[in-house]
Amino acid sequence: MEGDINEGSVPSYYREVHQAICSRTDERVQISVFQRLLSGTALSITVQKQITEHVNSADGFLNKVSLYKGLALIALAQQGKPPSPKLLENFIQELPKPKLGEPKELQSLRMQLVQENPLILSLTLAELLMKDTINVELIPEKKGLFLKHVEYQVTSERFKVSVYRRYSDFDVFHELLLQRYAYRIVPALPPKRVLKGVLTSVSEREFIEGRRRALARFLNLVARHPFFSEDELVRTFFTFSGSDVQTKLRDACKKLGDEFMTCSYSTQAKDYLPADIQAQFSSSRELIRNIHSSFQKLRDRAEKMAERSKENATDLQMFGKELSCLGSDETSVPVLASGKSPWVALKQAVKGLSVEFSLLSEKAVEQGRREEDDVVEKLNLFLDLLQSYKDLCERHEKGVLHEHQRALQKYGVMKRQMMSATVQPKEQVSVEQLESRIVQQENAIQAMELRNYFSLFCLHQESQLIFTYLPITSHILGSFVNSQVQGHKEMGEVWQDLHSKLKCLFGDSNGLQTPPLSPK
Repeated sequence: MEGDINEGSVPSYYREVHQAICSRTDERVQISVFQRLLSGTALSITVQKQITEHVNSADGFLNKVSLYKGLALIALAQQGKPPSPKLLENFIQELPKPKLGEPKELQSLRMQLVQENPLILSLTLAELLMKDTINVELIPEKKGLFLKHVEYQVTSERFKVSVYRRYSDFDVFHELLLQRYAYRIVPALPPKRVLKGVLTSVSEREFIEGRRRALARFLNLVARHPFFSEDELVRTFFTFSGSDVQTKLRDACKKLGDEFMTCSYSTQAKDYLPADIQAQFSSSRELIRNIHSSFQKLRDRAEKMAERSKENATDLQMFGKELSCLGSDETSVPVLASGKSPWVALKQAVKGLSVEFSLLSEKAVEQGRREEDDVVEKLNLFLDLLQSYKDLCERHEKGVLHEHQRALQKYGVMKRQMMSATVQPKEQVSVEQLESRIVQQENAIQAMELRNYFSLFCLHQESQLIFTYLPITSHILGSFVNSQVQGHKEMGEVWQDLHSKLKCLFGDSNGLQTPPLSPK
């Protein structure tokens, strides 16, 4: 569709916007600048994501015609129309004008990007969520006579491709991510458990489903990470459809090396760090630890609510079954002295009520599913991120800092040996070897110091990533409130139908008024 847009037919406003936000070195526009432009339009995240997918970006840039296409799609969306390239066919002569404000005011988008410190993450939650959405579906596949292994279909909305992965593929991918990005948040994998027998028991099915959900959360956090999303290792996992994905992943990681070796500013990380970086790190860590604790409690309460909805569904179902059994009792009714017994008519009425209780049970099940999918799952996603941050802090302290301290201790021992050798004459070869070892150790310490500063640099960025995700709280609360409103509305309608049915069956005075059980 991009070739159908004639550059000469676009409004002058398009050219002014392009001039305001294009790169200083050429006519291209960085995709991050375009995303900032999108985030200021007040369009929904879903629509922004659709527009981003429709424009052609190469190596993180949009050419002039791609930008014009994006501006036209923004204008369509602002008019309430779907941002589809097909609709642009009707505007070849006169493309619609988007409402973005004065072009001169848009220059700040480019200037902000130019002036950014690499230490600072200038991303919003909406931009992170727009990067990709990963769906993981369960595909049971029987292998052998006694064991049934599980395969997953992994679908990336960004790459528009589905691939099939086993748990062992996830395991290798996770291991390589930790090797390549040792100083970044790498979410943990759910535990692996040997499956003894086929998937027939409820507990086994629950475990498999829980693991599927956890794997989906893991992949979404990875796909949306600002430093992982463009990595070849990640791209390979989401797109390679060959038979030996693990070898392909290992080859990619071997070719790339770890982030410290490939990052252009890894050796200058110290220059970007604030003087009080340690104090900032300690403060951020303490705050994130408290947030983690609170969100764990919220998640536990939400899980209990979802479980209660399921239990309520079971109770309502059993209540209806008991009414049905009561109404189906064929025991003969004795003729009493008072005349004809009302029990026969009452039985039929009671039996008919089981339909409404069955429907109530179904609504309660749906409510529990909404609470689980829309609320608990979002809480678990954020908790996975927070836990991964805690793990990163421990890796920093037990890994880089510990190795640095050991290197310094070893260096101190060598220096003392060297001093001893100068006082007590030793063979020239032995002294030279000791001097060589000291030089090697000094180089190792220097490398350790550089890695330590780079680790702090990354930790500072990952702390910012956590705070960027914090607005997800509003998403979670919105999902929680919406699920309760919808659930109570649907069940309220059934209860109201049941209320009307009781009036018809028993009349206003018998079925709806509850007499006192004892005299007042």
